[in-house]
Amino acid sequence: MGVGTYLALASVLFGIGAVGFLTRRNMLIQLMSIELMLNSVNVVLLAFNRAYPANHDGQVFAFFVIAVAAAEAAVGLAILIAYYRIKKTIDTDDASLLKY
Repeated sequence: MGVGTYLALASVLFGIGAVGFLTRRNMLIQLMSIELMLNSVNVVLLAFNRAYPANHDGQVFAFFVIAVAAAEAAVGLAILIAYYRIKKTIDTDDASLLKY
């Protein structure tokens, strides 16, 4: 498989994640969509690392993206739990009320 195949797969995954984030109002689905978009970035990084095996920058950046995704999941779930305790729902329609 060439780099183009991986790029096509990553584009489809990123598109699914973006559509899921923009169309859904469920905060948990939005967090999963962000994870899907971050994983599509990892596919691109590792595809280019496979195309140029002498350079390991793709693997290094993919490691950092995985670390950021883990931190995002931890912080996002903490915010989700706090939001659920206040509102008793995980829909993001009323989240603007938390500004005050």
